[in-house]
Amino acid sequence: MDDTSKRQLVIIGGAEDKEGDCLILRDFVRRSGGIKSKIVIMTAATELPRDVGENYIRVFEGLGAEEARIIDTETRDDASSSTALQAIAQATGIFFTGGDQSRITSIIKDTEIDTAIHKRFSEGVVVAGTSAGAAVMPDKMIVEGDSQTNARIEVVEMGPGLGFLPGVVIDQHFSQRGRIGRLMAALIQEPAVLGFGIDENTAMVVTDHQVEIIGEGSVTIVDESDSTHNNMDEILKDEPLAIFGAKLHILPHGYKFDLKTRQPILDQNPVANISQPLATSNS
Repeated sequence: MDDTSKRQLVIIGGAEDKEGDCLILRDFVRRSGGIKSKIVIMTAATELPRDVGENYIRVFEGLGAEEARIIDTETRDDASSSTALQAIAQATGIFFTGGDQSRITSIIKDTEIDTAIHKRFSEGVVVAGTSAGAAVMPDKMIVEGDSQTNARIEVVEMGPGLGFLPGVVIDQHFSQRGRIGRLMAALIQEPAVLGFGIDENTAMVVTDHQVEIIGEGSVTIVDESDSTHNNMDEILKDEPLAIFGAKLHILPHGYKFDLKTRQPILDQNPVANISQPLATSNS
């Protein structure tokens, strides 16, 4: 049986700092072993794998990583490369870049590399992803959708993710692109009770069942476990959704959240009074 206490995810909302203090990427390198870390950069999401990958090599090696290398999978055949599989077997940190999340799943999901990464994740290797690389972390992901709109079924398209953090929905570039409507639409469509909207240059670090927020923005958490009503079964796809009694938590740097109790944590104690009820209606 896997020891879930070993599992660590660094899920980044995109546009993380790569030139200044590099707080989030620095944290990823530290968790991956610091000056002994061996990091593989998964560039499946981007159409510019060499440029994007080499930029991350520069950052990770500048932060002291012992080694950083690119795994470029342009096709599913590349996802069974013995060289790539060997690099993953030796890695202490695995990083998915941004781009198009559907490229990641279409090329990598259910391949030898996918199996190898999940095995290493269960053994304690840190898995991180930014933007599109963050979107693929759940078992069901947001493939695409409209920003800055009210919640309607049609504003979001869902698809299979890589399943590192099942049972949740994740959205990125959250505040910057006004994505609360599409997160709500995704959450209501999927059998998940928690939705996470991650701002740019912000990350949620998941260790076992605890989430810690780092970075300059916030993570918006929508909990619909106690929701009393939604009208999804009564409307057409272009009509607005109604949700009653969902909870909203907004957590900045340093705050934590317990995935089991679904409660924010302050000073290691769950805090109920920093949550706010969220009900949307169409008046």
